[in-house]
Amino acid sequence: MTQEKTSAAGQLDSYTAEAIQVLGGREAVRRRPGMYIGSTDQRGLHHLIYEIVYNSIDEAMAGYCTRIQVVIREDGSVMVEDNGRGIPVDIHSATKKTALETVMTTLHAGAKFGRKTYQVSGGLHGVGASVVNALSAWLKVDVRRNGKTYEQHYQKGIPQGEVQVVGEAEGTGTTSTFLADEEIFGSAKYDLDTLSERFREMAYLNKGLEIYIRDERKDNEEKTFYFEGGIVSFVRHLNRGRVLRHHTPIYFDKTLNGTITEIALQYNDGYTESTFSFANCVNTADGGTHLTGFRSALTRVLNDYAHKLKFLK
Repeated sequence: MTQEKTSAAGQLDSYTAEAIQVLGGREAVRRRPGMYIGSTDQRGLHHLIYEIVYNSIDEAMAGYCTRIQVVIREDGSVMVEDNGRGIPVDIHSATKKTALETVMTTLHAGAKFGRKTYQVSGGLHGVGASVVNALSAWLKVDVRRNGKTYEQHYQKGIPQGEVQVVGEAEGTGTTSTFLADEEIFGSAKYDLDTLSERFREMAYLNKGLEIYIRDERKDNEEKTFYFEGGIVSFVRHLNRGRVLRHHTPIYFDKTLNGTITEIALQYNDGYTESTFSFANCVNTADGGTHLTGFRSALTRVLNDYAHKLKFLK
């Protein structure tokens, strides 16, 4: 009994202000990467690419990006390039650094919060690029903007110099190239098929957007995803090889209070329901109020129609 009290007292004496650790953004990400990307296995490794691509998707949903290119290099590094507006490079009033460096090194820094630049957005909402940067052995970002190309290099999230002008530029856009840190991810490798399935899905959700991926580790195997029909094409893809009850998928969209809703459905001869729901281009596998509302509305409409035709009493 006495020994237990002494042990507890000793623990109490050691629990002082000095025991409280304060981790900066980069240190917190590297210490607990799973909190930000879910895991440090292949799934987490893929998430690094998704987070950078989500930034380009945001530009596409805002109407400024029409093509995203992803290249897996032979050395395991990844390049993601888009033709969006390019990350701003002027000085941020709060950080006194360029907006580019602020976005790449500061958690919760981005244009996704005020709803002025992006009405809708996906990803980790302001931490995606900075998390990828912190978990990369090195990262280089090039921005094409104002007729010039701006560039900055980082190592494990730490800038290796100021943002510099490295040449002239035609058009606008952002190119990020990074190598995932082996200290974090070990021997995990990218899988082209897994990445391709996700990019195919993204292309379906953003009609008119082209997503190209090339794997230089596999003899430059490449795939391009582009669907003019958007989620209508997605429904056709899901129903391929099935006996259809109506040839053309039912599609409608509506904007209410700033929220854009798109719905496409098509019945086949099967008895198993396949429903996929998304919010801001992110797959909501566990559903949500948007899916619950859709199912309730669809059931109500079908019941009203059946009552009208006296199929139901």
